[in-house]
Order: sequence, then structure tokens, then C-alpha cells
Amino acid sequence: MAQTETPGTEVAPRTRLRWWTELPLLLLVYGCYSAGRLLVRGDVDDAVDHGLALLRAEKLLHLNAEHPLNRLFTREPWIGIPADFWYASLHYLVTPAILIWLFHNRAEHYRRARAWLMTSTFIGLIGFTLVPTCPPRLLAANEGFVDTMAHYSSYGWWGGDASAPRGLGGMTNQYAAMPSLHVGWALWCGLMLWRHGGTRLTKVLAVLYPLGTALVVMGTANHYLLDALAGIAVMGVGHLLAPRVLRAADLVRARLFKGFGTGSSPIVSGGCQTSAGERIPRQRESRPGTGAEPDPSPTDAGDEAPAPAR
Repeated sequence: MAQTETPGTEVAPRTRLRWWTELPLLLLVYGCYSAGRLLVRGDVDDAVDHGLALLRAEKLLHLNAEHPLNRLFTREPWIGIPADFWYASLHYLVTPAILIWLFHNRAEHYRRARAWLMTSTFIGLIGFTLVPTCPPRLLAANEGFVDTMAHYSSYGWWGGDASAPRGLGGMTNQYAAMPSLHVGWALWCGLMLWRHGGTRLTKVLAVLYPLGTALVVMGTANHYLLDALAGIAVMGVGHLLAPRVLRAADLVRARLFKGFGTGSSPIVSGGCQTSAGERIPRQRESRPGTGAEPDPSPTDAGDEAPAPAR
């Protein structure tokens, strides 16, 4: 007799990941993130106050990485121009590339990594909503920062308003500086390369990419040092919450499978599960005393078949 499952203990079967289901999911999450940044712009005065508060906090902590880096990037075009290209493009290219690489080559780790990235991104969106922050480049000139994106705008596709394509600066939230998801996503990419790359080159890139991104976001005057640290903290919280997010998703999927009856098999009374060839109880062999006897002369027997015993 086939083994039976206790009712209510069914779980959703592990389905193989498919790109045509993963891609819409990722696009939906990124669309929500982008729309959230756009809709929640915050008050400009509050954003400026928050930016100045971060500068004061850094002075109290004797942290001042932004000013020297920004002066270097402004003074040396061979550093500033590549840094602007780095800031404007790499997080759009490297992060999806790492996801695709994990999907194809490290499928057993992909789902957890995806949940980690998505959870951290939504936490960052909460930060943009609650603490709109003016980046250093948009502060008054007496604060000593130069907007390198505007300074070198003739070299790239971006305009003077933001890292968005020229003329589309008004379609971005320029006060979404706290936390820095540029740094957070770069850290995620670095950890994925370090854990799953397996070569010396990937380990070198795993260190250089997040470190370089942290320097770039400060040198281009797009983020404060505390923004970068907040981006790292957000990824840490996302890492802790990702297993719970996965368990919640599995529970929802299990309930959906249960509701649709997927994978169920015929069950007869008493909780006994029939085998594939015994879907109708009357097909089983009749017990003695029921009045049913085998046919003494089966029609499919040959002429030389032995006669049944009397």
C-alpha cells in the first residue's frame, strides 16, 4: 500500500526556476523601486537639512572623506570622467549580470541571493521615504562640493540635473541619497563573486568593485560617507530577513497549491491511498463469503489451459 500524507502537511513542490517567470518578477520589483523613488520626493528643505545634519555628524566623528575625493575627481579628468561613467551605468549592468550568472551557474544559491537583494532594496526604499536627503552635489556652493556629473556632462549621456539621460533629470528623485544602494548593491555583487566565483580573479573583483563604488559615490558628490555605511547596514538587515521572506513565500505557495489541489491523488475511505491500478475499490480481489467467485472458464485462456480446481 502506498504511503499516505497526514492532511495539512503538504508543501508546495520545489519547481525548477524558469527565466520567463523570473524576469517579470525582477522587472516588477525594479519598477516598484523606481516608481517609489519617483513618487516619494520629500520636501526640499527637509532634504537639505538632513544633508547638512549628516555633514555635521561626520565632522563630530572626524570623518571627511567626501571633500578630498571630490576635489581630486574635479581636478583630474582622467579620474573624474571614468568615475561618472561608473556611477551612471555600472549598477545597472553589473547587478543584473550577477543575477543572470547565478541563475545559470549557481542555481542552488540563486533564490536566496535574489530574496536578499530584493529585501534590501525595499528597505532602502523605506529609507528614501522616511529620510529624504540632499546629496552633497546639490548643497550650496559654500559647502565646498562640485557636481562632477554636471562638470563633465559633455563627456557622457547624462545632463546637469542627475545621472539620468540628458533631459530626463526631472524624472528621478535626486534626494534619494540615504542609504546608498549603489554601495549596497555593489557589496551584494562582491559577496556573490567572493562566495561563488571560485577563481582568484573573481575574488579580486569581489573586493575592488564595492570598494571602487564607495569611492566613486563620494568623489562624484552623490553620497556622503554615512550614506555608504547606511547602504552596507541595509544589506546586513536584508541578509537577516531574507530567510524569513523565503519561508513566507513558500507558505503562500503551499497554500496556493493546496487550494488548487495540485499533486493530489485518489484517496478512499479510511485514509488509504489506492495504487495506480486500483483506483476503483471493486477492482480489488473479493474476499471469501461475499458470493463472488472467479470465472471457472476465463475467456482469455487457451485450449490447453489447466482447468480450475474444484
